[in-house]
Amino acid sequence: MEFAKVTTLMKATALELAILTGHLVLYPTGIVAERLAPAPSDVPARGRRPVLLLHGFVDNRSVFVLLRRSLARHGRDGIESLNYSPLTCDLRAAAELLGRRVDEIRARTGHAEVDIVGHSLGGLIARYYVQCLGGDARVRTLVTLGTPHAGTTMARLAAAHPLVRQMRPGSEVLRELAGPAPGCRTRFVSFWSDLDQVMVPVETARLDHPDLVVHNVRVSGVGHLALPVHPTVATGVREALDADDGPGLPAGRGEEPDASSVA
Repeated sequence: MEFAKVTTLMKATALELAILTGHLVLYPTGIVAERLAPAPSDVPARGRRPVLLLHGFVDNRSVFVLLRRSLARHGRDGIESLNYSPLTCDLRAAAELLGRRVDEIRARTGHAEVDIVGHSLGGLIARYYVQCLGGDARVRTLVTLGTPHAGTTMARLAAAHPLVRQMRPGSEVLRELAGPAPGCRTRFVSFWSDLDQVMVPVETARLDHPDLVVHNVRVSGVGHLALPVHPTVATGVREALDADDGPGLPAGRGEEPDASSVA
């Protein structure tokens, strides 16, 4: 049994290194913000809700190349990415930037709501926007991939950066998010991996909040960097975005923790 665990960990680590190498090659392509085609603000909504992708700490939109391709192949044509500056020092400021982008997308597409997929810190920024800045009126589904909802002790290794300190357990931002959120209308789907070496402990990437409608999905054998690129996770993300139980779901109606497992 122990040998099997070691083998699985070695495979996941090798995959992480391969993904890191590939991502370093792609990283320069995602530094510049994507160009968006202008559209009249009074255009009627067409098709599915737009999807906004939000990267993690010191990353950029290039991390979503494969996930974006997967979503597009399965009928999602309104996919956009948001780059926030690596010089951002406050998660709240990034959440305000996200809010402005969401409003711009809504005005440009005619859709009243958008869906968001956030990797790592990106998921936490999106959650802050939804819970604390009124974003639940604009975001139908928020999918988080390896997001430190309860804080990660791994963040202590790079605590000099203010954003990293905000990801530590007990930070002021995390205390805000742990507070009451009555009537929050957004559906949350949180993917967490049992081999995520950035989330310490790994369960910190689960979202447990009595006021939120949450479905936690356990991913087996996949590391932190693999979450946005793994094909099985991409399938799970598509299913999460396509699942629409309708407005007004009662708080706390979400699935039991760990009700699903992929990979």
